[in-house]
Amino acid sequence: MTGLAAVLLYIAVMIVLVLSYALPRVPQVLTRKRRPDEWGRDQPSIDPPVLVRAQHAHANAVENFPLFLGVVVIGALMGKSATVIDPLACFVVYLRIAQAVTHLIGTSFWLVMTRATFFLSQIALIGTMAWKLCQS
Repeated sequence: MTGLAAVLLYIAVMIVLVLSYALPRVPQVLTRKRRPDEWGRDQPSIDPPVLVRAQHAHANAVENFPLFLGVVVIGALMGKSATVIDPLACFVVYLRIAQAVTHLIGTSFWLVMTRATFFLSQIALIGTMAWKLCQS
């Protein structure tokens, strides 16, 4: 998988996450069981816990996407995709998927620790790619 393909897969993961908590709201609004403005950030959540966790997983993916995208694009612009980015980029996405799935499963101590391990591994890989780009 190339770095740019990994970016597209990362985007697909973010789309799946946002749809996983947004789509269940549509029937509630269409059937007038809920108003569209009942999901404000300044209000307590009315979603089931799994949908709240999906929101948090999506927000976390969005927060970290610029780091990944930046290093992949810079690597491509430097002509270093094949040697620096491509070998590691897929693992960033695999770890992101693992982190998101773990986030959806629950919030026990061990799940949070597992999720943090996946997150820190992604940051380490992105940092490694950035470091290697600086060295070339």
